[in-house]
Amino acid sequence: MSVISPFRSCGPAIDSCAWASWCHLSFLGLWLAGVDGLVHSSRSLDQIFSYEILGFATIQGRLSMMAFILNSLTCALGLWFFIRRGKQCLDFTVTVHFFHMIGCWIYNAHLPSALSWWLVNVACMALMAVIGEYLCMRTELRAIPVNTGPKSNL
Repeated sequence: MSVISPFRSCGPAIDSCAWASWCHLSFLGLWLAGVDGLVHSSRSLDQIFSYEILGFATIQGRLSMMAFILNSLTCALGLWFFIRRGKQCLDFTVTVHFFHMIGCWIYNAHLPSALSWWLVNVACMALMAVIGEYLCMRTELRAIPVNTGPKSNL
């Protein structure tokens, strides 16, 4: 009988998805902390999970949107570092944003209803997937060095 341990690997796909989700939330928190430090605003989980924060009407909402967009660029680098496969970038991007939506749903006790939240998250998904796929494809299509040394006659 095997016991599931949090210290054992669950497989490369699940491990990569867990790392991508961890990077998404960690870097989002860092970007939000940086933005909050610039305007001397207080930090809270509402900035990550509350859909009412994101909006065009307030400075806090616009800065939070900027942090979400910067986070998608950072996470595209994470896709390139952890995933390294262009075909899998869209899958991981959608999975990470789906987990974030589930977190927002649990935090707010209902699905986000603000149009600005959906627009920001769809834009971030598109940026993260396209830039991540571009970086991965550049790495995949890099020329493979061929040994041009002298050949031996056999």
